This record gives sequence, C-alpha cells and structure tokens, in this order.
Amino acid sequence: MELQDYVRILRKNWVLILVLAVLGGAAGLAYSLVATPTYSASSKVFVSTSGGSTVSDLAQGNSFTQQRVKTYADLIGTSAVLQPTIDNLHLDLSVAQLRGKISASTPLNTSVIDIAVSDSDPVFAASLATEAANQLIDVVEDIETTDSAGGSPVSLTVVQQAEVPQYPVNPKKALNAALGLLVGLAIGVAVALLRATLDTRIRNERDIERVTDTPVLGGIVFDPKAKQRPLIVHEDARSPRAESFRTLRTNLQFLDTERSARSFVITSSIPSEGKSTTAANLAITLADAGARVLLVGADLRRPKMAQYMGIEASVGLTDVLIGRLDLDHAIQRWGRSELHLLPAGSIPPNPSELLGSSRMDELIKQLDARFDVVLYDAPPLLPVTDAAVLAKLVGGAVVIVAAGKTHAPQLDSALQSLETVGAHVSGLVLSMLPARGPDAYGYGRYGYTYEEEAANK
Repeated sequence: MELQDYVRILRKNWVLILVLAVLGGAAGLAYSLVATPTYSASSKVFVSTSGGSTVSDLAQGNSFTQQRVKTYADLIGTSAVLQPTIDNLHLDLSVAQLRGKISASTPLNTSVIDIAVSDSDPVFAASLATEAANQLIDVVEDIETTDSAGGSPVSLTVVQQAEVPQYPVNPKKALNAALGLLVGLAIGVAVALLRATLDTRIRNERDIERVTDTPVLGGIVFDPKAKQRPLIVHEDARSPRAESFRTLRTNLQFLDTERSARSFVITSSIPSEGKSTTAANLAITLADAGARVLLVGADLRRPKMAQYMGIEASVGLTDVLIGRLDLDHAIQRWGRSELHLLPAGSIPPNPSELLGSSRMDELIKQLDARFDVVLYDAPPLLPVTDAAVLAKLVGGAVVIVAAGKTHAPQLDSALQSLETVGAHVSGLVLSMLPARGPDAYGYGRYGYTYEEEAANK
C-alpha cells in the first residue's frame, strides 16, 4: 500500500482509533487509582580512609575508597546486613523478602553509597533505610579490621538519615495515563490496518486496480432515496448523482471505438448493485444529448426496467424472440424524447437459452442498425449465465460495482465468467459511492462533492 492508502484507512477508522486511545488512557489512569501506592526512602553513607597526612596519601586514600565503595554497596543485599536489620526492627520477613525491598547504588566518581527502600508504608521505608545503613557500617568495619589494635582503615558514616516520604513514587498517574493512551492508539492503528487487510470489499478505484486492468468509467454517488426516485436525472437534474450519470455518458462515447455498433450490456457481479437504475439514467442522459437510444429489459428473471420507467410490462423482448409480437409493436417510446424502451415481457422458463439463441443474435443486429445506442439491462453475472451469454453477442459489457458491497473475489469471478465465454468487458462503473469520507464521490477523480456543488449554486 502507498501512503495515501494508509491515510485513507486512518481517516475511515479515526473514531475507532480515538475510542481505543481514550480507553487506553482511561485504563492507565484506572490502574493508577487502584494500585497500591509505593513510597521510597533513602539514606546516604560516606566512605573514607583513616590516616594519611600528605597530599599523596590523601589521593591514594581517595582512589582506594572509590574502588572499594562499589563492593561495599553490593554487601547491602547479603544476609550479614539484612539479618541483623530484621532482628533489630523485629520484622516478620525473611532475608529474601527484605532483599526485594532494598537496594544500594554508588554515584559515579564519588565515595557515597545511596541506600534506597521501597514499601507501601512510608514510615517503615524510612526506618529500614536508616537501619540498613547502620548495619552496613558495622559489617564493613568487621570485614576491614585486620588488626584489633589498629582498627579498620576504612570509615563509613551515615551522612543522611532517611526521611519519611510524603508522596508516593508509584504509581505515576500522568505517566500511566500517557502510556495507556499511546498503547490504545497503537492498538487502534493496528486494528484499523488489520481490518483494511482482511476487508476484501471494493470501496474505490484503487481497490479495483488490484483486481483488474479494466478501465473505470466513473462513479455514481449513493442516494438513500434511490428506490423512491430511481430516475434522478430528471427528478433532480442538478444533484451530484445526476451529474455523475452525465459524466458516465461522456466517457461511454470513447469506449470501444473500434466497434461500429454502440451497444452495451449493463450487468453486475451480484444483485442489488444498482445496474438497472444505472442503465435507466444513462439511457435518459444519452437521449437528452440527442442520441436515438433503446433501453432493452434483458433481465428475463427479475425485470425492473419497466417498473422504473413507468411503462407497460406485459409484452416485450420474450414475445419478440418467440415470434408472438412484431418488434415495432413491442418497442415503446418514452415521452417525447429519443429514448425508446423494449421491456422484458413474459418471464420464460429458459432465459439463458433464449438470450443466447440465433434469433437474439439477429435481433441485436437489427437494433444496432436502427438506434445510435442500445443498452441491455441484464441479470447479475454470478447467479446466472444470462449476462455473459448476451455480452458475447452484443460485443461489450459494462459491469457495475457497488462500493462497500461487492467483494474483490466476486468481481474477479464475474470478470472471469465473461472472459470464459469470450465476452469483451468495456469498462466498470463504481456505484453507491458515499457522499462523504475518504471513499466519497469526488474524493478521487469522479467530480465534485456535495459541499462544492452547494458552493457553486
């Protein structure tokens, strides 16, 4: 994926990402509120050497203490220091348990030992840090004393006794909330990317390009009232959806220029992708441009064209094919325009055989000779073979792809079915594009958005 794909994914899932980030921050804050607070107290022990009156002696003594001070710090975790500490403070703890509460460190290039204690009881933490420092002094003096008469050459002094801490060092509410926010944000982004990876639905032209090299002729914006007003070109001529049909009409004129006949099968992969409304509105726009257009109801299973156009549906294509009715009597003119309609007629028991018959082949040639453009509203490709059979005879097919509904494998299978019978795919049309958002009509190459359209009025 390219950068703009990632941007589109983040834009589409910004609510999910925001919710998870907030939940992560809330979880971090909640943990801070329920966690047992921990207090830290520390004492300081200074290490020095006795004796030495010259500068050289003092320098050697200082170097000696810095070398030994880390060794002394390591003694803080030994039983020699901890067991007397337990005894003096009357603690009900083992050496191992106490070792987990206490630590010692030595700042670089110093002769100081910092003894730190962490515990939920601030008073106990301070007492333990001070007592451990005192016990460390006793242990070091015992170890370093080799001559009972001369004493220890090293002297340890408590220079800072531990004070009772007033505020806990853990949990850090702000830090935990920030970390929770970042973790939630990362999880949100990961979930968004995972959803995009697993989602095979086609939402825009870039998704189509991953399936096929067939050109995209245009996009039709989604209209929630499409069932109530399918013929949007006349009912709301200035709407973006109506304009998209006029754009599609323009692009259709450049298709298959090597073919003399301007006839196309309008089909889709699965039902309810908007193929019938697309065929009807496209036919109207072509007729408005002055072309002599015929819209054929070639869906002999669930015909809708006559219902959308408001014409008589009892007789039509099937009656012509079986010789029951003359072609001139079956074709109906739509108002005073140059748009003519040939409804499906009676529903036959064998639609595929009827559409692939030699009689249908002859009829297609007659219609090509009589009209400038002929559009065949055919059934979807995956449930039945009608559209593939008809597309081979007609010579070109326009496949409607519903954005957010059609899956990539479905489109691929539909195009494969056309390729199997040797039918030519003239182009694809994205329908049901959202009006807003990263996949919106006008976001890419299809035209302008509702906001731009309103600004132009």
